[in-house]
Amino acid sequence: MVRVGVIGLGVMGSTHLNAYDSVPNAEVIAVADRDEARLRGEDKSKGNIDGQAEGGFDLSTVKQYTEGTDLINDPGIDLVDICLATPLHAEFAIRALQAGKHVLLEKPFARTGEEARRILDAAAKSKGQAMCAMCMRFWPGWDWLKLAVDSGRYGPVRSAVFRRVGEHPGGPFYSSGVQSGGAILDLHIHDTDFVQHLFGTPESVTSQGYKKVTDHIDHVTTFYHYPDGPHVVAEGGWAMAKGFSFAMTYCVNFQNATAVFDLSKDKPLTLYESGKDPVAVELETGMGYVPQLAYFIDCIQANKTPKRVTLKEAAQSILIVEAEVRSVESGLTQKVSCVD
Repeated sequence: MVRVGVIGLGVMGSTHLNAYDSVPNAEVIAVADRDEARLRGEDKSKGNIDGQAEGGFDLSTVKQYTEGTDLINDPGIDLVDICLATPLHAEFAIRALQAGKHVLLEKPFARTGEEARRILDAAAKSKGQAMCAMCMRFWPGWDWLKLAVDSGRYGPVRSAVFRRVGEHPGGPFYSSGVQSGGAILDLHIHDTDFVQHLFGTPESVTSQGYKKVTDHIDHVTTFYHYPDGPHVVAEGGWAMAKGFSFAMTYCVNFQNATAVFDLSKDKPLTLYESGKDPVAVELETGMGYVPQLAYFIDCIQANKTPKRVTLKEAAQSILIVEAEVRSVESGLTQKVSCVD
């Protein structure tokens, strides 16, 4: 049994607590948050997708800490699950790794590329396993797409368009561009990372975007450039008018088929093949959180370094976003730096 401590009881901390209930061989034994109302279960965050942060986890049944460092130092904890505000990721991940704990770090991996490199250095010296929680790599319909691309069963990808937009989530963290990095880092990074997951690191990016709610980029559209590769575009942001329903879609055009995913549909994934009727692809129910956590727990128990999401890839996704930011600000195509 892997004994888990969760630091940070906001949207993702609450979501992870719920998900662990469905993960074999994992037991949450402690939580930490400086907000005592959250520790009492009185202050609950709300996610942008039905199923996130549903509540229901009985916090009174586990140890409670107001300081994350105290949870890290608890000798009874094997895995530290860090769901803190992004600027705190590097500090607490490095502490936990130096303490020899296994670490799951919520996305984005870090606030900056430099902080991401510091986490990589600490992980290389730690005896614990570590993974970034890039949930889209485990999401039903998105895991299908990865298999379809890798297998080549529909021929090569000619184009891929991703879209992830909604209204601003509100609250002090998301309203601070300095803290959150704006939608380009906090929300759009899901698609930036998945583009990398499918096609590797792009050579360069061309991005346009704007600020609306924060003083950072709240809406962006990016072209990811692959020499002799597919035409790839992603749009993301939280600048839509209040009441706009969250949208998460992709349209991937293979040589011999087109796959369309739309989260708002009862059957989100439809496959179109030439000469055949459209087919609603049957998917696993639920979201990506349970399979994500189950995968990492399996890696810990087998003492295997996670391959489905590597730390280098998680750090690389930050560098790609930073190139997107430079492109928006300069109006020019920008080369993407690579993790050493």
